[in-house]
Amino acid sequence: MSQPLIAVDLGGTSLRAALFAGNSPQPERHKKTSTQADKGPDHVFRRIIKTIEAVLPESTQGLRIGVGAPGPIDPYEGVVIEAPNLPGWKDVPLQAKLQSHFDCPVRLGNDANVAGLGEWRHGAGKQADPMLYMTISTGIGGGVIQGGEIMLGQRGLAAEFGHITVEPGGPVCGCGQHGHLEAVAAGPAIARMANARLDKGAKSSLAQLRDKGRSITAIEVGRAANEDDPLALEIIQQAGETIGLALASLLHVFNPQTVVLGGGVSLIGQPLFDSIEHSLHQHVMHPAYLQNFNLVPAALGDDAGLVGAMVLAASA
Repeated sequence: MSQPLIAVDLGGTSLRAALFAGNSPQPERHKKTSTQADKGPDHVFRRIIKTIEAVLPESTQGLRIGVGAPGPIDPYEGVVIEAPNLPGWKDVPLQAKLQSHFDCPVRLGNDANVAGLGEWRHGAGKQADPMLYMTISTGIGGGVIQGGEIMLGQRGLAAEFGHITVEPGGPVCGCGQHGHLEAVAAGPAIARMANARLDKGAKSSLAQLRDKGRSITAIEVGRAANEDDPLALEIIQQAGETIGLALASLLHVFNPQTVVLGGGVSLIGQPLFDSIEHSLHQHVMHPAYLQNFNLVPAALGDDAGLVGAMVLAASA
């Protein structure tokens, strides 16, 4: 077996580890389990150890480990500064703890950054340079890949695309600030807009779902939009316009070759992408920013974090 690489994708709900041989994006072994985050950092760390041990190769010579974890992260020090979805995780030296336990090089990265690295190397990014990755789901995260490396910033806190202010004084974001992109266009915001309109008597097929006791989610709104429901289309177009507004600013800053959109909300597909592209054309300062530019859906799905962590491990 060529150089063994262990990739770990740590989330608030699920914990995954996979063994990769060399740089192949196909894992040799894979293990998924619940994080049990409510039981605290020490318990979760023990679960990380057991999950990694479940995929270890027979020979650990040359072993390297890469970890994608929710942030903020300090990748230089290998510390989880604070993880909102992992109660009690504050200034946890995860990299050092794993290095001590497994006696091998370990690299730690922000989960969205790491997923972007995976899409750049083995997914929809096709080694574009620069490439921006934006994941849109319950929250909105991102990553910038330039010269084959994650752009980190001086504390490793760069590329928090979801916390660009797009509506000053707007809805409260999960971080406590107002009007961030995440608060206006992520999955919960889309669902909130739909429910608010239905509460005011708007006509929509979504009302039938509520009458049946089903909660309205962004995916339900997206499904209705793809079936040409006028209200759902309006809401998805509004979210896409706001995402496009933010992306236009990012194009001005980074002038990327490709933007890859991932996360559950991106699976809404054409209605969302059409609205984003329309907004980009409206808001870029010059059409030159859109020349030789691609806006594409992510290709790796839920595996982007694992594949990215594998790429990260290879550089450890």
